[in-house]
Amino acid sequence: MEIIEITDPRSKKAISRSILESLTEWFGIEESREEYIESSSACPFFAAYAGSVPVGFICLRKTGKDTAEIYVLGVLEAYHRKGIGKRLFEAARKAAREEGFSFLQVKTVQMGRYPCYDATNRFYLSVGFKEFQVFPDLWDRNNPCQIYVMAL
Repeated sequence: MEIIEITDPRSKKAISRSILESLTEWFGIEESREEYIESSSACPFFAAYAGSVPVGFICLRKTGKDTAEIYVLGVLEAYHRKGIGKRLFEAARKAAREEGFSFLQVKTVQMGRYPCYDATNRFYLSVGFKEFQVFPDLWDRNNPCQIYVMAL
């Protein structure tokens, strides 16, 4: 498995589209998925490859002078629980540190709402994020937004 930084916006869109369209449990709302695909093309972006096939990606977005966020992370289901998400996260964390950020954050659906998002929450906790705040109405009442943070 190789992690590569991708700089070409068209390649970023193609990789994010191929992965997010296969992850309908997490990215089933077309409008939101398209926003991730479009916006990720302008963000620092790392992809995981199995041979010549992209199987996962992560992208960062600046949210403040000292803070970046994991804007979107996706790994094909066949490659879940193989350490790819952690390797992508480590590449993104290193890049955030090198860019001079002090903090990293991520938003997801609050634990206890859906099994697939519970796994997502456990992943973020396992790599060192801490619970920061829940915004019950940021997205909608059925999908309260959990924000996790970590110091870099």
